[in-house]
Amino acid sequence: FIPQIPNQLLQRYTKKREWVLDPFLGSGTTLIECKRLGRNGLGIELNAKILEMTNEIIQKEKNPHNVITEIVEGDSNSIDYLMVLEKIGLKSIQFLIMHPPYWDIISFSEDNRDLSNVKSKEDFLSSFGEIVDKTYPLLDKGRYLAVVIGDKYSAGEWIPLGFNVMQEVLKRKYMLKSIIVKNFEETKGKRQQKELWRYRALAGGFYIFKHEYIFLFKKL
Repeated sequence: FIPQIPNQLLQRYTKKREWVLDPFLGSGTTLIECKRLGRNGLGIELNAKILEMTNEIIQKEKNPHNVITEIVEGDSNSIDYLMVLEKIGLKSIQFLIMHPPYWDIISFSEDNRDLSNVKSKEDFLSSFGEIVDKTYPLLDKGRYLAVVIGDKYSAGEWIPLGFNVMQEVLKRKYMLKSIIVKNFEETKGKRQQKELWRYRALAGGFYIFKHEYIFLFKKL
């Protein structure tokens, strides 16, 4: 997740001291940017090992605006969000950002609850949709949800996972406001494996993925 993306989203769609929720905390980029920009942040992470490393990184980040940063270990699909907010003394949040696994492209754990371990695209979309349902009541009306997601290539077929996820969100009471296409061709990992990916593309008859999407939704 390129740092300027959460930075730009937070600057445009939130104000200082407002609350941001990230149900897929991962490496903690969102909460780091919250600290830098003066936003309070709440992150949920399933994997205990990742959470420990992420917590260390976030704790090292300076807190010039004296904001609150809360990290919770748990499954974003079953956690009691209302209880979590109640413990913090919150009734709602003002921005929601989700950067889920791109289905099974990379397995992040051996936990069956992990979205990177679900068996089918339908199961992935269903589980993701349940998280959208659970977080919907937390977000103030008229505020924004950002979803970062990419596509997938499997068994000779391009799977438009990004647009599948977009449609899943639109089944709920959200309005699509923008689609941002982010080029990641020149990320460090991509540069190091450029020849490998070129070979795979030629052998498989597809074009190399050079993008991912940021879908921006407004709560109705």
